[in-house]
Amino acid sequence: MKVHLDTDLGTDMDDLAALVMLLGAADVELTGITTSIDPGGRRAGYVGHVLGLADRRDVPVAAGAEVSLTTRTTPGGFPPDDRRWPEPVSPVPGPVGSALGLLADSIGAGATIVVVGPSTNLGLLGVERPGLLAHAEVVMMGGWFDLPAVDLPPWGPDRDWNVQCDTGAAVTLVGGAAAVTMVPIPLTLRVHLRRVHVDRLRASGPLGRLIAFQAERHGAEEANHEVGRAHPGLPDDLLNFQHDPLTCAAALGWASVFFERRRVTPVLDHEVLRFADDPHGGPVRVAVGVDADAFTADWFDAVEAADRRA
Repeated sequence: MKVHLDTDLGTDMDDLAALVMLLGAADVELTGITTSIDPGGRRAGYVGHVLGLADRRDVPVAAGAEVSLTTRTTPGGFPPDDRRWPEPVSPVPGPVGSALGLLADSIGAGATIVVVGPSTNLGLLGVERPGLLAHAEVVMMGGWFDLPAVDLPPWGPDRDWNVQCDTGAAVTLVGGAAAVTMVPIPLTLRVHLRRVHVDRLRASGPLGRLIAFQAERHGAEEANHEVGRAHPGLPDDLLNFQHDPLTCAAALGWASVFFERRRVTPVLDHEVLRFADDPHGGPVRVAVGVDADAFTADWFDAVEAADRRA
């Protein structure tokens, strides 16, 4: 299966967990990786560092758009490198046209585009190359429909970071792509990276050790163990949610993820974008269920396979 990853790797560490998973997953060809909301190519540098650890410099990487198409600003920020990376990582800047060209090549090759950051690059592609999105099959981390179950944090659509960073790009993507699958946060809250997983990750190899390093740092900074203890649907030793790895699992057709078809329309309410069921809306596929234990087992298998190949 051909896959193109569009990522904002470098902020929340689940992008790293997703990239390593794709590097180790069976029968996957990574046709390219583009980075979104990437000032100065910092995220592209991080991606290149991970590919070096995996001995996969053959995968083409291009730094994408630096700012949101909607706000013309760079949302969020970066943790200091020494809090996420055991050694310094140099940025790899590049013209945004290179990222759009790489995306276009992947679409032309029939790759599934997996978007685990803001949809900015895809939105820009829809503007600059009209009609191209109509040939793209996209799986995106984001899209809001329903509140989480009562045993999970009561997060609303404002927590849908990827979508809210660039609402205009998200609308362009969902309305323009040939096929769209959404993996919403209320589902990704069901899959977890836990402290109990750290020893196995460290034993995996350099990629697993990097995931463990970032997971422990991120979990402490976000006080995720307190979030876990406050909600019965979460583990007490929570380090992070596996938002982006679950999105990749949905793209790869793992049996642990379950879907339903919907017709939806975008609704912008006080600058917060959600998607509402609408019989006259556009068709999407939505991930609605997960076998969390099976997913975690398969994710570990992929991470360990990536380290063996390295």
